Amino acid sequence: MSDAIGVDGATSALVECWYPRTGRRGFSLRCGALALCLAPLAGIFSLISALRTRLYRYGILRTVRLPVPVIVVGNITAGGTGKTPLTLWLAQTLRVAGWHPGIVSRGYGGQGRGVRPVVLESVADQVGDEPILLARQSACPVWVGARRAEVGQALLAAHPEVDVLLLDDGLQHMALERDIEIAVIDGARGFGNGHRLPWGPLREGVWRLDTVSAVVINGPVNTETRSALNPAAPIYMMHLQAGVLRNLRDPTRIGTLDDFIGRPVAALAGIGHPQRFFDQLTRLGLTPVPYAFPDHHRFVAADLPPGQVIMTTKDAVKCEAFAHSECWVLEVDAVVEDGLQDCILKRLGLNK
Repeated sequence: MSDAIGVDGATSALVECWYPRTGRRGFSLRCGALALCLAPLAGIFSLISALRTRLYRYGILRTVRLPVPVIVVGNITAGGTGKTPLTLWLAQTLRVAGWHPGIVSRGYGGQGRGVRPVVLESVADQVGDEPILLARQSACPVWVGARRAEVGQALLAAHPEVDVLLLDDGLQHMALERDIEIAVIDGARGFGNGHRLPWGPLREGVWRLDTVSAVVINGPVNTETRSALNPAAPIYMMHLQAGVLRNLRDPTRIGTLDDFIGRPVAALAGIGHPQRFFDQLTRLGLTPVPYAFPDHHRFVAADLPPGQVIMTTKDAVKCEAFAHSECWVLEVDAVVEDGLQDCILKRLGLNK
């Protein structure tokens, strides 16, 4: 990711320290200097996090129980791990099983305030990029807001048919009680250097995986992740399967991989782990020229390179207004190992 075009130096340096690679002596020296500054902050973060957990556990901080089951999809690391594709998979799985899911999201990156629904006219600057993607592809009501309990209450009031709520990225949002927790892990990056924020990528310690209902690993697992991962919860594998290439300016235009193979194509990604997207394009036989941006980047027309451009679905919702005629979006679907569906439905059955 550090070699991609578009990432600012500070972001690149921090990510290199979170996910170190061998043979990069310059970055090792830089990371050593950063560690001297960030390690004390990580200690403070850990203490505050532990105190907050205990305040909720002992009822000093109030939690809210909603009248329908709540399924949380989250992670213990900062950045993208594949939560949104898994949330879409869960929504579809529940609908097929006869449930009527609704989706609650923080709406990260959006500037709107208060509790609000995501509608066809919503824009990413107001409600965030991921909620728009969820609303378009899930066929479920999607509401956003910082106070997830209030968001859930408003959604249920507006949609009384909803009988289960999916909370996208809410593993650390302890103010809302939950019935099922699913932690998503990036198989390639795992837990990085194993340190807490901001010294490392961990929001919570790896021990947190012992308390969730299920762990989902996105993509192949590297050796370090495998050795560190031994949770009490069952583990399920997931991968993102490429679908069609759709023109962003004219969605009726469908491309094939053959249209792009054999020539360089700009690959644009403003997600938590852009390299995963670039690697996926390479495995599909393309020759991507990477343009990586920070997660939830607010794209402008000047960010789009000329010529053929392929981007993620998450980034596409922010580029629709100014996309040129050769901007394409790679649609993907989560493919989840057998067993998770039965695990979820069995747990929900106990709450019927």
